[in-house]
Amino acid sequence: MRCCLSAPLRALSALPSPCEVVRSGALLAPALLRAARRSEHRHTGLVAAVHLELVTLTEDRAIITWYTGVPGTDDGLGHLLPAVTEGEVVYGTHPSRLLRTASEDAPTAHHLVELTDLEPGQTYYYQARSRGVAATPTPLHLVRGNAVGTNAFGLGSDGPYSFTTPQPPSGRHLLSIALCNDLHLGETTAGLIAGLPLLRGVSQERGRAPYPEIMSRAVVEEARRRGADVLLAAGDISAEGHPWQLAEAGRILDGFGTHGRDYFVVRGNHDRARHADCRSRAGDACSGGCEDGFRARFAAASGQPSYFARDLGGLRIIGLDTYAKDGGGADSGGLGAEQLAWFRARLREEREQPTVVFGHHPLTVRGSVFPVTGGQRIERREARAVLDAYAGAPGVFLHHAGHTHRNKRTVLPRAPHVTMQEVSAVKDYPGGFCLLRIHSGGYALNHYKAGGAAAREWSERSRRVAGGLWPHHALGRSVTDRNSVRTHDLCGVARAVHEKPGRHLYA
Repeated sequence: MRCCLSAPLRALSALPSPCEVVRSGALLAPALLRAARRSEHRHTGLVAAVHLELVTLTEDRAIITWYTGVPGTDDGLGHLLPAVTEGEVVYGTHPSRLLRTASEDAPTAHHLVELTDLEPGQTYYYQARSRGVAATPTPLHLVRGNAVGTNAFGLGSDGPYSFTTPQPPSGRHLLSIALCNDLHLGETTAGLIAGLPLLRGVSQERGRAPYPEIMSRAVVEEARRRGADVLLAAGDISAEGHPWQLAEAGRILDGFGTHGRDYFVVRGNHDRARHADCRSRAGDACSGGCEDGFRARFAAASGQPSYFARDLGGLRIIGLDTYAKDGGGADSGGLGAEQLAWFRARLREEREQPTVVFGHHPLTVRGSVFPVTGGQRIERREARAVLDAYAGAPGVFLHHAGHTHRNKRTVLPRAPHVTMQEVSAVKDYPGGFCLLRIHSGGYALNHYKAGGAAAREWSERSRRVAGGLWPHHALGRSVTDRNSVRTHDLCGVARAVHEKPGRHLYA
């Protein structure tokens, strides 16, 4: 005799299991996310305002960003679906009198508000809001950091938060240089970390342009918009050193100007062709060895070394190849005996000349939330030799490095006149560059995120790299890790005179 279920039991048996519900939600999330982005209507319900960050702080302006999402939603990666709505920042010089307001031009989920006409040396209090909801800071508790201000005022609450604008560099402005690195053209997944299989990385949403191209183009455009006269790209221009990746990088960087005049590039460990797996874009194996795509696209001439020195109106730019060797890319950087001897000789020749040095690997890595290995820096003995050279060359004032994909400012006792500035990657969160503004009596370093809707969307999506821990590492523990001012005698540098768009002279 067959047993029949009653109607109520049959109804219950037809319900999906909890596992099926979770699986269905994960499958539906990308479609829901695309639908939310296609919608041109403002979100009219409750919003969550999160990930507040004080990104840029100069003597007269501040740039503040945050994200609004739909409470209780999940895009499949543990992130709120976007809530398109208005945003504003209210601010003033007293925490109970936030009488000034700065608003955005159009509703968005990826908010950016720029406060202008600020006074140097003044303390300001502010609150960012969307639909009346106060934005909460990006948490940096693992590094005891502060994403929203130059002091602890308001932390642990909904604000207001506080910052003090710096004094500007002394003397007249001479020129500005965009510092960037780690474009990784050709990469398809951000955050793949060898040896940590649970950190699966984050990929671009299906149907959208490759994120390295979006971010690189946006940085070039933003650098020009912010007044950069010159751009320095400190390595890992490509993902695997393939010629097509480096050619594409060159096409994008050409949007800034002419290579060797308006922008300069050095090699990173990712930019060395790997002979074992070198392939064309179509996937065909190379025959007869691999072409050095970096040298073919960026070397000044055949046979020239991959390091150089250039004079820009009295400012010396030295570009170093910090992976001048064959290797798998995960070991420590190195200059090699020939390049190191050349570098020491250049500094001895003109000890007092104002000099910026840039190369991919930093000399030292301090204060990282992740374990530090030798592969994250230049080999110790060579790093000491470089520092010794700096100690005898008072004209050197900045060493720009990438590779660590973070914003970090370091000053070492051996060469206290040199700022060691690690700059976060172009390719993913926070996604931007540092602008070096050179004045006759000093300089300022200011971080800018890449502009444009597509770049902001990817930056927000890629903050989930390393299981969501990436902001603790990449943003910068403090505002001063990405925004700083120093005194230095730079009166020997000529002022950049713009002849026409894309060209400038020095006078």
